[in-house]
Amino acid sequence: MGLESKPFDMDPAFIQAPEHRPSAISHQFAEGVTIIDLSPLLSPDSKKSNLLSPESIDPATLSSLVDKIKHGCKDWGFFEVINHGVPMELRRAVEEVSIKFFGFPLPEKRKVWRDEENAMGYYDEENTKNVRDWKEVFDFSVRSPIVIPELEGESIKRVTTIANQWPENPPEMRHGILEFCSDFIIWPNLTGIFSKFWLEVLYSFGKL
Repeated sequence: MGLESKPFDMDPAFIQAPEHRPSAISHQFAEGVTIIDLSPLLSPDSKKSNLLSPESIDPATLSSLVDKIKHGCKDWGFFEVINHGVPMELRRAVEEVSIKFFGFPLPEKRKVWRDEENAMGYYDEENTKNVRDWKEVFDFSVRSPIVIPELEGESIKRVTTIANQWPENPPEMRHGILEFCSDFIIWPNLTGIFSKFWLEVLYSFGKL
């Protein structure tokens, strides 16, 4: 006796309208994706991803990096960063703990549900063109809590506090992610190093 095929039921919220569906023959392989090499900015004597002082970095090197970032943002919308100084074992730890978390049943993940009051936590109802995305997210901030005042004239109307929500399972998730972020803390400092070159980027996008 053969197996009978049954119709596959899918929530209509996940179905794209025909005009928004990708063409099966329109795929192209991406070539020439922008790669940003941060090794010229890192101290060779440091065990962590510490930046050199701005005065010790060749201005031509900074200008070249900004040009590449500009190219990646303008032509691709993203870029790949290499030689950033973050140990591979920390990256693997974050990947492993993320796989564990997203592999849990939905009720377990929704214990740290992101809502209108707190933008940190688990969420699986993001939309694109009014259609549910086929993805799940877990939002967190390196700095927590974040206090956001809402002004009305010169007075504070209300204060919103956004704080990380860490799941009970897997228990190592909080430590693994925060350890990764602590080693990746060079990124806020890059703003200061690149600051005098950002005007060039803004001009290229027609923002100034």
